[in-house]
Amino acid sequence: MKTCNVSGDGKPGQDQIKRLKKIISEIPDDDVLYEKADVLKALGDPTRLKIIYLLTYGELCVCEILTALEKPQPTVSHHLNILKKAGFLKWRKEGVWVHYSLSNPKITDILDEMLENR
Repeated sequence: MKTCNVSGDGKPGQDQIKRLKKIISEIPDDDVLYEKADVLKALGDPTRLKIIYLLTYGELCVCEILTALEKPQPTVSHHLNILKKAGFLKWRKEGVWVHYSLSNPKITDILDEMLENR
């Protein structure tokens, strides 16, 4: 399907401009897209993805996450904070320990589905 009807000056025709304006009016504005990009960036690290996959099996205490990742506490806390800020994690305090779980238990299914078709 040919949609490009470029005039002699290299610009789209009026019908194309109308179509583009309609499309642009229906997509999220730049502020929303930046927010969505930031959320996706939270998943752009192997350690954070591993945390997501670990929590697929249920709630874990931070001490369990530290043990599973074999990384120092400050590193794990950094990654957990990024995932919390992005809205992927829920947490609760029990004494001095924090327990984490996924805010959406289907997140790994969604990730797997999205990435299998690339």
